[in-house]
Amino acid sequence: MNDTVILFHGIARTKKSMEKLAVFLSGHGYRVINVGYPSTRFSIGDLVDLVRPQIDAAAKEAGDGRLHFVGYSMGGLLIRAFLRNHRPPNLGRVVMVGTPNSGSQIADFLKTWPLYRKFYGPAGQQLITDQTAMTKLFGTVDYELGIIAGNKTIDPVSSLIIGLRVPSDGKVSVESTRLDGAAAHIVIPANHTFLPVNKIMWSQTLSFLQDGRFLD
Repeated sequence: MNDTVILFHGIARTKKSMEKLAVFLSGHGYRVINVGYPSTRFSIGDLVDLVRPQIDAAAKEAGDGRLHFVGYSMGGLLIRAFLRNHRPPNLGRVVMVGTPNSGSQIADFLKTWPLYRKFYGPAGQQLITDQTAMTKLFGTVDYELGIIAGNKTIDPVSSLIIGLRVPSDGKVSVESTRLDGAAAHIVIPANHTFLPVNKIMWSQTLSFLQDGRFLD
């Protein structure tokens, strides 16, 4: 196999958070590029410009192999924004993990808090549930997309903000992960914070990259 998988971590994380997934996918024959980016310093649109050189280089190095994308949390939004205008000709499949495609109620609640604004930066303000301003940034899904959502919460405060009866991973509701045009959507028993190291997520991601579907 000469396919490449590009990984994007979430906001306020580093590429170290995706290292175990990178090792797992490498062990199954993929060439893996684990992208690091300053997630809290720029808007999603500006981040696209920052990561583009790495993606363009990876697309060329892939040769006749396909270029797959896997994004955790905001990393999935970065993928959507990138593919809107810079879709590589050898694009393969895309997997989003715990991505707030319709925003997060947590961001709604915290967006005006000074500490939140300082810590999460411009991109943090783009994670709200009112996604009207983001329509042009993301465009529509016209590629093979699989979405993995978690439904295990360990934070009672976050659960209260989202809604006690609303299935969520503690940060993002299951419903918010959904996106029109996706080929598949699955819910696993996982918490948002620990999704990157969840072995069920790894197996489901691998399944979608290989076959375009999730395991039953």
